[in-house]
Amino acid sequence: MSHAEDHEGTRRDFLYYATAGAGAVATGAVVWPLVNQMNPAADVRALASIRVDVSGVEPGTQLTVKWLGKPVFIRRRTAEEIEAGRAVSVEELTIDKGAQNANKPDADAADENRTLDEAGEWLVMIGVCTHLGCVPIGDGAGDFGGWFCPCHGSHYDTAGRIRKGPAPRNMDVPVAVFADENTIKLG
Repeated sequence: MSHAEDHEGTRRDFLYYATAGAGAVATGAVVWPLVNQMNPAADVRALASIRVDVSGVEPGTQLTVKWLGKPVFIRRRTAEEIEAGRAVSVEELTIDKGAQNANKPDADAADENRTLDEAGEWLVMIGVCTHLGCVPIGDGAGDFGGWFCPCHGSHYDTAGRIRKGPAPRNMDVPVAVFADENTIKLG
C-alpha cells in the first residue's frame, strides 16, 4: 500500500465521520422541538405549586383559591365540624367507587386522613363535585353539614366525603403542607 492510498483512506474516513456527525446534529435539531413540545407550558409549571396565606381564615370559614385551573377549598373547621367528621366510622360511609377495592369503604376516608393537621382543624380539598365536575356549595350546606352540589344532588359531609347522591367518590384532597404557621403550600 502506498503513502497516497493510505492518505486517501483517512480522507474518506474523515468524510464518513463528518457526514455522520452532521446527520446526528440535523436529526437532533429536528427531534428536539418535537420532544420539547410535550413538556408542560411555562404557565402550567408556574402554577404547579402555590402558597396561600391563611392568616385571615377564622374557624367556621372557608377560603377558595384557584390552583391548576380548579377551585380549592381551604376550610378552617370549628370544633363541632371536627367532632361531626370524626364521629363517623369509615364503615358507615358510602363506598367510594374510585377506591382501590370498591367492595369496601376506603380507609383514607377517615377524617384524620383527610385533614392537613393532627387536630383536624384545616381541611384542604379540590372544590369539584366528583359526579360531573360542578362546584359544590359550602358553609354547612346539604344533609350532612358540609357541601352540597345543586346540579344533581350530591351531599358531602364536613370532611368532604360523599354521603348521599350520585357522586362516585369523595372530593379529592390535593398535596398540601403548612410552609409556616400562616401559609399553606399546594403542590
